[in-house]
Amino acid sequence: MKVAVIGANGKIGQHLVEQMQQAKTHEVIAVVRKEAQQKALQEQGVTAKLGDLEGPVSQWQELLNGFDAVVFTAGSGGNSGDDKTLLVDLDGAVKTMEAAEAAGVKRFVMVSAWQSNNRDNWADALLPYYAAKHYADRELMRTGLNWTIVRPGALTDEEATGKVVVGESLAPGSIPREDVASVLRRCLDESGTEMRAFDLMAGESEVEHSLQSMKEMA
Repeated sequence: MKVAVIGANGKIGQHLVEQMQQAKTHEVIAVVRKEAQQKALQEQGVTAKLGDLEGPVSQWQELLNGFDAVVFTAGSGGNSGDDKTLLVDLDGAVKTMEAAEAAGVKRFVMVSAWQSNNRDNWADALLPYYAAKHYADRELMRTGLNWTIVRPGALTDEEATGKVVVGESLAPGSIPREDVASVLRRCLDESGTEMRAFDLMAGESEVEHSLQSMKEMA
């Protein structure tokens, strides 16, 4: 598949692009916002395109023409205001969904947040962020795309363990960003993850085994 990684300059996106480059299972194109980011990736041998999530849907449709899948790892970042959370994490995500459908993309994998589907578990300090993720996820489920929504716990920069746990409702926890990237990559190939939304934490099972177990939970 030809896969667009949106938010490829973020920490999860960087890990995902690197993993996909190494695996060579699919053709990966990194999508970033700034020309300096694009240049840096190209110097590393990565095909990169420019895409601004605050730009029009028409530009995203043109960008995504010819792609088979999108992995959305973008986010406004913890240092930005609630306005950017709305424009990037919600509206930017929805724009790419609309563009993907219009461009004929079939597969869409979304990075969300632990328990974004359950308002009772939203952190008070992150309510706008959780609301953005909640409604972006709901919009994705309404599309005709073949979607997967991954809801990781607290993200860390610790070294990957390759061991995770997945479930529709997990207790609070954390997970290395590198392991999140591994799960996203495997979601492109595991049929049990299609049309599914799930929490993700560090655990005791290999990534592939954990995702395959989702077929039993259906």
